[in-house]
Amino acid sequence: MISPKKRIWGWWFFDWASQPVNTLLMTFIFGPYFAEVARGYFMGTGMEEEAAKAAAQSYWAFGLFLASLAVMVMAPILGAIADGTGRRLVWVWFFSAVYIVSSWALWYVAPGGEIGTLRWAMFFFGLAFLSMEFATVFTNALMPSLSGEDDMGKISGTGFAFGYLGGLIALFIMLLLFAEGDNGTTLIGLDPALGLDPEAREGTRAVGPFSAIWYLVFMVPFFLWVKEPKIAAGRVNLGDAMGSVADFIRGLRFRKSLAAYLGSSLFYRDALNGLYTFGGIYASNVLEWQVTQIGIFGIVGGATAVFTSWLAGKMDSNRGPKPVIVWSIVVLLIVCTAVVGMDREQIWGIALDPASSTPDIIFFICGALIGGAGGPLQASSRTMLLRHTTPDRATEAFGMFALSGKVASFLTPGLVAVATWFSQSARMGIAPVILLFLVALILLLWVNPKGERG
Repeated sequence: MISPKKRIWGWWFFDWASQPVNTLLMTFIFGPYFAEVARGYFMGTGMEEEAAKAAAQSYWAFGLFLASLAVMVMAPILGAIADGTGRRLVWVWFFSAVYIVSSWALWYVAPGGEIGTLRWAMFFFGLAFLSMEFATVFTNALMPSLSGEDDMGKISGTGFAFGYLGGLIALFIMLLLFAEGDNGTTLIGLDPALGLDPEAREGTRAVGPFSAIWYLVFMVPFFLWVKEPKIAAGRVNLGDAMGSVADFIRGLRFRKSLAAYLGSSLFYRDALNGLYTFGGIYASNVLEWQVTQIGIFGIVGGATAVFTSWLAGKMDSNRGPKPVIVWSIVVLLIVCTAVVGMDREQIWGIALDPASSTPDIIFFICGALIGGAGGPLQASSRTMLLRHTTPDRATEAFGMFALSGKVASFLTPGLVAVATWFSQSARMGIAPVILLFLVALILLLWVNPKGERG
């Protein structure tokens, strides 16, 4: 017999195991490394440096556009199928296997490659990204089976804090032992571990296999301790699943609070993903940081996220998720405004010494605030959704939640790509996230703090 405490710990280990997708692959190691590789390729075709930076960011954004589009289309259907059949864990197993294979494949993204290297990178990164998005839909849907409703805020917040701690440790390991700077050594002056060749950037490229192994090892407690509630299993019926999704969407006109919340989360979660996705690339292109510096930036953000996610979980259980969501968005709006108006020489017209550490310190503070607000925002988002659904329809609801997060998510990389292309500025290309946060904040006015149970 598995105790309730073990089941909760097992569920938390998914957050721990999956965090490197955001921390290592998307934001702080592979994303900036991809920007370097793509920038080198485009400069090799004759582009000027600034144009090559913009082209690299646009290419990354377009790849995320396609991956997010796939999540948007498939997540609600998969969720409805899972609820209809009563099977959720089997989908977690399947998408876990896809993630392990696709993240490992990122090892083969070598510097100095041709356009085929960039396509390989975006295909397998996109596959890793969408497989983890799908796995998250099904693991989130298991939340109601873990404990009573009053504990959901604490469980969600602690899960995110635990996950960020895992991501922080994984990032430490990569920076100390593997990822090399321009001088060919790691953050502490060592050659990359296991005899990896710094000239071929093998230390940095090891982030793919490392993320795959990390996930495989730390998902063991999840698969051992998390079990599905025993219910009558149905048969997979694609037509019924699509009909269920259509009924859910049609019914939103009678569910004002849920419709407003899905709309708000559509914008704020995508804007947050935009910060995570392009933050490292921004630091590489605008502030000219190395991978090791970007990794330290990630450590600062991750450390604040561990504490604030845990603290916000307690606030969520005591006062509800809506105040946490609102204040998190306000903080992120301030940060985005600062980032868009900043480069090494100035911040919104105020001159900075480009040779000094001042621009770096400002961006480190922004990183701490992004982590400090982003963790609570994500944790309270899933508890707010639980206030708008029932345990038997939780997977479908989280599938729609994934859809709402991707309706704008496939648009935002596109907006960033277009804004970057027309402005020819990696800095101004980030501007669309400000508008998304503002729209999200306005839509929250129509969200009932108690959901559909108040």
